[in-house]
Amino acid sequence: MAQPSYLDNLKQLKKAAKQAASLLKSCRICPRGCKVNRLRNETGFCRTGLNARVFSYMPHRGEEPAISGSRGSGTIFFSGCNLRCAYCQNYEFSQSARGSEAEPRKLAKYMLYLQKLGCHNINFVTPTHVLPQILSALTVAIEEGLNIPLVYNSSGYEFSEMIELLDGIIDIYLPDMRYADDKAALKYSSAPDYPLINRSAVKEMFRQVGVGVFDEEGIIQRGMIIRHLVLPQGQAGSEEIFRFISEELSQDVYISLMSQYFPCYNAEEFPEINRRPALEEYEQARRAMEKRGLHNGWAQESGGLQRFAGVNIKRNTE
Repeated sequence: MAQPSYLDNLKQLKKAAKQAASLLKSCRICPRGCKVNRLRNETGFCRTGLNARVFSYMPHRGEEPAISGSRGSGTIFFSGCNLRCAYCQNYEFSQSARGSEAEPRKLAKYMLYLQKLGCHNINFVTPTHVLPQILSALTVAIEEGLNIPLVYNSSGYEFSEMIELLDGIIDIYLPDMRYADDKAALKYSSAPDYPLINRSAVKEMFRQVGVGVFDEEGIIQRGMIIRHLVLPQGQAGSEEIFRFISEELSQDVYISLMSQYFPCYNAEEFPEINRRPALEEYEQARRAMEKRGLHNGWAQESGGLQRFAGVNIKRNTE
């Protein structure tokens, strides 16, 4: 399969970068709408000013098999976040300003370095609040030879209007669908409007890239994979989320059904989620998915990701 030709879309990319950057003056990048002037390095909910902060960048081999493959996913972890998840596993950098500032040219160098290492893709983790900075960096990186697929790996708490700017730029969307219920979203992530905003954003992502397309090695080149983290006592609303995917997207959408939840950060403040999900709770979520005719993707069992039946993807044997 031919690699994406980003140079063909460079004019569009520069236009999108300029448009996104203009929103930093009174920041309206994400649903928080803080309206701080990030061009003057003011910070709002995400604790990020003018430049992105990068906690780490590396070939990551722990993503879904179709993302990590044999050579790893070129992952860039950004500090800060526009959610306040009580159970965040990355709280050390997602809930702080830890990390090194990276102006666009420096960020572009990270991308080119990861491509040189042979990574299958460039994977932007928690990119929502630094979308303008990513777009600016991409204009530099692409002019200097970046040509591997781009992954937008987010919590899914996005303005669909911002996602529209990425049409023709991002190849692979890897969003979370965390909650079906406003009360749970408020209680655990301080985002009562998460379900409505999340669904609108995911619809736009799917409109752009559709069902996953894979190369001969089983590595995704284009498309969407939805991540759903199973929470104890059904707090994520799995069944309703699967209904939405099945009825309003497609039964062919690829899903990563995750069992890796464990209580950390501030989870002990909420007794109902202060434990790992029971096996039966995970299996209940899996049955709800199958009931809705969703058959593509990966289940997380025994510490590894295994494909669902019927998926023409090489099984992860690590």
